[in-house]
Amino acid sequence: MTSRRNFIQKLSAGVALPGLVGFTSTEKWLNLKIDHRLSGEEFWDQVRRQFPLTKERVYMNNGTFGPAPYPVQNALESSLTEINTSGEYGSTDPERKILAAFLGIKTEELSLTHNTTEGINIMAWGLTLKKGDEVILTNHEHVGNAMPWLNRAKLDGVVLKVFSPATTQEENLQLIKSLVTPKTKVIAVPHVTCTTGLVFPIKEISEFARSKDIVTAIDGAHGAGIFDLDLKQLGCDLYAGCCHKWLLGPSGTAFLYVREEMLERMQPIHIGAGGDTGWDLFSSPPTLSGYTTTAHRFDYGTQSTSLMKGVSAATAFHVEIGKEKIEARVRELNQYLLDGLLSLRDKIEILTPLQAESRISMLTFRPKNTSYQATGLELGKRGFRIRQVPEGRVDGIRVSTHIYNSKLEIDQFLKVLPETLG
Repeated sequence: MTSRRNFIQKLSAGVALPGLVGFTSTEKWLNLKIDHRLSGEEFWDQVRRQFPLTKERVYMNNGTFGPAPYPVQNALESSLTEINTSGEYGSTDPERKILAAFLGIKTEELSLTHNTTEGINIMAWGLTLKKGDEVILTNHEHVGNAMPWLNRAKLDGVVLKVFSPATTQEENLQLIKSLVTPKTKVIAVPHVTCTTGLVFPIKEISEFARSKDIVTAIDGAHGAGIFDLDLKQLGCDLYAGCCHKWLLGPSGTAFLYVREEMLERMQPIHIGAGGDTGWDLFSSPPTLSGYTTTAHRFDYGTQSTSLMKGVSAATAFHVEIGKEKIEARVRELNQYLLDGLLSLRDKIEILTPLQAESRISMLTFRPKNTSYQATGLELGKRGFRIRQVPEGRVDGIRVSTHIYNSKLEIDQFLKVLPETLG
């Protein structure tokens, strides 16, 4: 409950929260239907009841999309009603402050984007790089992290140094160190790979990179909402994340963290209202005075107040449950699933690292006796929503569980799975 109190104090100190329609105080707005007197599966059963997610099938694909709980849906609907009734469309400034507090950073370091890919493009094109400069990537990148850097390499002659991830954090740290040369300018790895759910040691990578004056530009699509995330403590320079996966917010909401000291090293390529310090089309010649001193310079175009109200409700939902408690539960379910999969090693190859600190929320395996497509199709027919993974030549099945999942659902999955493996 300490983190919840600290969060509320941060909001109360600098944010006049409009909250949901009819809610007047921060405390009341955050007072969700979570009974902390409950424990164990009983506690998580009540969390599950906060979701409209159907019980007709078992959803195990949060790595692609996180279904929003009722408070998020209600915040979104209430805001839309209020805006379309009054014609007052409001501002996203309060929501930016709330999200920044949730991520442990200054409001001035946060840009509001629409998806992780947008944030990565801002990183990839904003950094000053010349022909021959090197960027380190993995060969397990999501297309959203691969494409921007591939495009920069294609157009500007930047050199991409690609490596295959190892299975432990120490091995991956050493791999990255071994690739660094005097020409290395950026380390652009994911916090968690979309393929196997491998967790990289971002804090240690960032410490090493800073000692070499190398920029860390992290794909954080799988960060906010599972880790008890504090970006300032993580230590990276740039972090592009989204709100529609593990944070359980609305689609079309995301963020870019730009460490304060990095602001003047990043060139805005796209810019719109609020990103400048002044402009004049009547002067001769027309002028753009400069860029605002915050990460807001990377915002461009209209932001949806209603969608961001949904993000604020999502952060409140996480804080009410407890960020630390959520991470522990996600890890608990991940271990429970892994224990079950280990008993099937005669029929599957487990591709996710077994080292506990190198995984958190996703497990990927490859059938030995049938194709991953056939197994994936059959699991779908049996009522399980999973993801097939062709990326990185993985050719596997990815199972990602979150706080709305139960051990009973995992038991059901483990009972059916052998029947789909040929």
